[in-house]
Amino acid sequence: MALRLYNTLTRQKEDFVPLKEGVVGIYACGVTVYDTCHVGHARSAINFDVIARYLRYRGYKVTYVKNFTDVDDKIITKANTLGVGFHDISERYIAEHNDDMDRLGIERPTVTPRATEHIGGMIELINKLIRNDLAYTVDGDVYFSVERFKGYGKLSGRNIDEMIAGARIAVGEKKKNPLDFALWKASKEGEPWWESPWGKGRPGWHIECSVMSAYFLGETFDIHGGGEDLVFPHHENEIAQSEGASGKPFARYWLHNGFIKVDHEKMSKSLGNFVTIRNILKLYHPEVLRFFVLQSHYRSPLDYSEESLKEARLAMNRLYETLEKIRNIFADDQALGAVTVKEDQLPEKEKALLEKIRTLPERFREGMDDDFNTARALGHMFEAVRQVNAYLTGGFKPSQPALFVLNEAERTLREVGSVLGVLMEDPGVYFEKDRMREAEKRGLQVDEIEALIDERLKARAEKNWKRADEIRGELTAKGIVLKDSKNGTTWTIE
Repeated sequence: MALRLYNTLTRQKEDFVPLKEGVVGIYACGVTVYDTCHVGHARSAINFDVIARYLRYRGYKVTYVKNFTDVDDKIITKANTLGVGFHDISERYIAEHNDDMDRLGIERPTVTPRATEHIGGMIELINKLIRNDLAYTVDGDVYFSVERFKGYGKLSGRNIDEMIAGARIAVGEKKKNPLDFALWKASKEGEPWWESPWGKGRPGWHIECSVMSAYFLGETFDIHGGGEDLVFPHHENEIAQSEGASGKPFARYWLHNGFIKVDHEKMSKSLGNFVTIRNILKLYHPEVLRFFVLQSHYRSPLDYSEESLKEARLAMNRLYETLEKIRNIFADDQALGAVTVKEDQLPEKEKALLEKIRTLPERFREGMDDDFNTARALGHMFEAVRQVNAYLTGGFKPSQPALFVLNEAERTLREVGSVLGVLMEDPGVYFEKDRMREAEKRGLQVDEIEALIDERLKARAEKNWKRADEIRGELTAKGIVLKDSKNGTTWTIE
C-alpha cells in the first residue's frame, strides 16, 4: 500500500511521492519563545515527531526542520516589562522548550534554526519581492501586495474579494490594502533592530519561515506542517511570498494537526485555559501524554480532560503489563537456558501466535500509511497484546518454544512502539515512575507503603496469614494493588 497523505492544499488524500526518491524534506513551524509550552504545543510536536519517525521507519532519509521564532511582539513586550534584552527571554524559553521536548521523548529535529540567524536572507527575499513588483515600501515599512499575487487564498480556500470586503486597516498601519501583510517593520523605540535598505527595523512574522525552509530544504520541498490555526494567515502568506519570489511551487504537501480543546474551545495562552507540559509530566509519565495525543488522528480535534489522561494511563499500563509478564517469565525460567528452537518445529499453539505477531508490522504500516493514522496503529498493537495475554492464560507452561515466541512478541511490540515513541522503557522502570507520580498525586507516602509490604512478607514467612491479610486490606483501601510472584511482591496504584 502506498503512503497516502491528506493535503490541505488540494483538500484530498494523495499518494506521497517525494521530490527525490528515498529522501524527504519536512518543515514544521515551531513555537514563538515567550512563555512555557503547553499541551497544545505538545500535540503538534508529538504528531510531527511521529511523522518523521515513521518516514525513517519506512526507509526514507529525512531532513526535519523546525524553527524558533525568537523575535516577536510578545517577546519584546515581555523583555521590556522585565527590563531585560529580548535574547534573554528567547534563550530562556528555548531552553525550557528543549527540556520539555526531551522529557516527552521528542527526537530533536535535524535543524532548529532561529529567525534572528537569518535576517540577511529575509532582507534578500524582500528585495526580490520588491523587484518582482509584489511588495512596496512606506516610511521604512515593507508590505506584501496581496492583490498582485495570483492564487492568494488557495491553501485556506478563501476568496480574496470577500476577505477584502471584511478587512480593515488598523490604526497606525500604512499599507494600501487591508490584506497586505508586513515583510519588514520600521524600528520603534524600545524594540530591537537590524540595518536594512529601508532603514533600521525588524522582520515581520511570516517571512522567516519562507527564508529558513528554502535555506535548508530548497525553494520547493516535500512537506510543510503545523497546527491548523496556521493555515491562515501564516501559511497562506508563506506561499505568497515564497512563490512570488521564486516563481516555483513552495511545499508540495501541507499537513495540519487539529486543536486540543478544553470545554469546546482551543487551548491557548490568550484564553488562559492551558496546562503546561511540565505540570502534566509531574502527574503522568511522558508516554501517557504521547498516548493521549496519538489515540486520535492528528487532524481531528482532541478534547483535554483529567479523565482522558487517566484513561490514557490505564491504556499504557496495559501495554507495559504485558511486557512485564514476558520479562517475569524469562526471569523465572532461566533454567531453560538459551532459546534454540527452530520455527518449523514449533508446536501448533506457539506457531499460531507467532504468525499473528509477525503480521503486526504489516498491519501497523497499513494504519500509518493511511495519512499517519496512529489511532488505528495503536489498535493493532492492542490486538497483538490481547493475543499474547490470551496465550499466557489457562494453563500456560514455560518452554523453549514459548520463550522463543514471547521474545519475538516483545521485540515486535517494541519495534512498532518505537515509531510512536512508546514502550521505550523497561517495564520495571516505567511502573516505578508511575508509582511515584500516583503516590504524590494521592498524598501517599511511598516509604510507608513499602514498610507495610515488608511487614506483610515477614508475616507470610511466619505463616501469620491473619496479619498478612490485614495489611493487604489496609493497602487495598489506599488504592494499592499487590502482585505476588516467585521474585517477590510488587505494587501499583489502581
